Amino acid sequence: MPSNGDEPAVCRGEQIQAAEREAAKRRVLAEADADRIPVEEITQAVPDRRWRHGQS
Repeated sequence: MPSNGDEPAVCRGEQIQAAEREAAKRRVLAEADADRIPVEEITQAVPDRRWRHGQS
């Protein structure tokens, strides 16, 4: 049977893990946002007939 003295340490460990997960999530989202290509740049029509050449 666990003693009441162990519960705060477990709770604190869970809080630290949750904070680390949240920080990691923010880092990943910030990196993805920095690497993202704006829609305007990828939706422009660019004449490129190379793909048609092989579709005859």
